[in-house]
Amino acid sequence: MRLHICAVGRLRSGPEKTLIDDYLQRFDRTGRALGLGPARIVEVEDKKNAGMGAEAQLLRKALPKGAVICTLDERGRVLSSPDFANKIAGWRDGGRSDLAFIIGGADGIDPSLRAEADFSISFGQMVWPHMMVRLMLSEQIYRAATILSGSPYHRV
Repeated sequence: MRLHICAVGRLRSGPEKTLIDDYLQRFDRTGRALGLGPARIVEVEDKKNAGMGAEAQLLRKALPKGAVICTLDERGRVLSSPDFANKIAGWRDGGRSDLAFIIGGADGIDPSLRAEADFSISFGQMVWPHMMVRLMLSEQIYRAATILSGSPYHRV
């Protein structure tokens, strides 16, 4: 199952991008044997600043056809890392070939796009900058693969 991180905004070179690239590379290596990966980031940008509706349209165009859609939203479910890993494994085992995580812009994700999601997760009630959400999601994706592979990376 291929993973897609579809995010509003461009991430410039820097320590966050370096860490994200590292975690996604680790995921690709670990996930391959598990039927997971590769993972890629798709960035969209509303250059006209037309708002959440315009961002939602750009995000919809970035989604692979038939993908499981999972939004990252403060209203979503808070999951433990093992529960997150099991959720991904369930989608994979259910025959889904693509999983798309959606990260909105500064104002969040348009309600109409949120309503189309199969699932929504939250990293807590706090609001996080999109670059931090990408970083935390990338690490959790890698952690999920290590949990599913039985690696000692995740400690309880």
